Amino acid sequence: MKRLKTFVPLLLLLCLWAPVQAQDLASFEKRVTVKKLPNGLTVIFCRRPDAPVFSFTTFVDSGSSQDPLGKTGLAHMMEHMAFKGFDTVGTKNIAAEKAALARVETAYAAYDAERQKPGGPDKNKLAALEKTWKDAIAEADKFVKVNEFGDIIERQGGVGLNASTDYDETVYVYSMPANRVELWAFLNRFLHPVMREFYKERDVVIEERRMRTDSSPFGRLFEQFNSMAFDANPYHRPTIGYMSDLQHFSATDALTFFKQNYVPSNLTVALVGDVDPARDFPIVEKYFGRIPAGHPPETYESTQPPQNSERSVLLKDPSQPVYLEGYQRPSYRDPDDAVYDAITDLLSSGRTSRLYRSLVRDKKIALQSGGFSGWPGTKYPHLFIFYAIPLPGHANKEVADAIHVEIDRLRSEDISDDELKMVKTRIRADLIRSLKDNSGLANMLAEAQSRYGDWRELFYSIERVDKVTKADIRRVANAVFVDTNRTVGTIETTKPATAGKGGQQ
Repeated sequence: MKRLKTFVPLLLLLCLWAPVQAQDLASFEKRVTVKKLPNGLTVIFCRRPDAPVFSFTTFVDSGSSQDPLGKTGLAHMMEHMAFKGFDTVGTKNIAAEKAALARVETAYAAYDAERQKPGGPDKNKLAALEKTWKDAIAEADKFVKVNEFGDIIERQGGVGLNASTDYDETVYVYSMPANRVELWAFLNRFLHPVMREFYKERDVVIEERRMRTDSSPFGRLFEQFNSMAFDANPYHRPTIGYMSDLQHFSATDALTFFKQNYVPSNLTVALVGDVDPARDFPIVEKYFGRIPAGHPPETYESTQPPQNSERSVLLKDPSQPVYLEGYQRPSYRDPDDAVYDAITDLLSSGRTSRLYRSLVRDKKIALQSGGFSGWPGTKYPHLFIFYAIPLPGHANKEVADAIHVEIDRLRSEDISDDELKMVKTRIRADLIRSLKDNSGLANMLAEAQSRYGDWRELFYSIERVDKVTKADIRRVANAVFVDTNRTVGTIETTKPATAGKGGQQ
């Protein structure tokens, strides 16, 4: 078994660096098979028998944008719960554990109700209820097999066990030997989830928030920037969740969120590597087909109204100055989506990009600078972001002025033929490079299938970029990059507080 654990990562590296097969649409159509289970779950197979391994992505079309108001952070909690196993993995006695977890929820509901009581809680009663709740947690923890889910995967040669939550989706990944497809399918966590060790993980997330947002100037800026830019659509909610919500929602809330959003019609599973649809699809159907169909989650969200005035967020802090500005743009389904891709490459792709050459290389006023689309997601109307980190001795206004010079160039001058050709070449090359890695390809196939209903959009997107003209770039720049459509966020460096007399600050 130890030899297998050493061998699998080596196989993955060989697979990554092996000569790549043809990367055009026709070659992929010969190797990609899409199946839909009766319950609505979509499965994609991409055959790459270069090495006896496969990678998978389970793409859940639900992220923090679907967090209920007052319970932000629940989508992210699903990611944490995924590593805890399910009804037959991670437990010593599931019947006893479920009964113990029910007692935890009853105790927590009483404790939280007292804590939220109008006029304030009775302190003695609150302390007693908290003790009852924590004692119930301790009893439930006795049934937990800690880390059993991850240990099984590792012992069987799995690598790369991970998950991520974004505004638009939640993604689960790892890779395994090709002869472990049935074990992988058995280990799917979506049939009988168990919210074990929930409050322990909630505390972990609370600490994440303290570190990445509350104690981070950048984190605070981005959270406030998003709240200012998006006053209607769900991108104004932080993925990590608001602190008051994190301290309030329960495992019962999490299970409700799961049942509403983790339905088969909202799931796309992609397997890439040494897989065979004829052999492996019945295995996938055997295990994933058991998930009840349920009802598709509600998809309506408030529409972000047109912006008609500049908005700004200023954070004063004794830290590195930062400048960013964002312009409202439509969702990924907009006909001009490829134009934004071209502008992103022109402004930010490497040391030849316009913003790097201007602000970093030539004027030497910024450590970094760039511009990109897709902030903080793409499913809903979002932002095209410009940013810069000024070098010491240079101010936010200086880099802002330099960025606006480049924006004005986009609006008033056609880019050169050579620039447009290079943009299109780089975008195509970037796609080809991204297709080399089984894990990355699985994620891209699943996302394209989920977003568009057709994985071929990976290649159609290149065709749309090829059709972008110089006039398109000027037209979009003039329509979008205007002052009244702009939100500005800055960190202005202040001197740290100094100790006063007697050593007090």
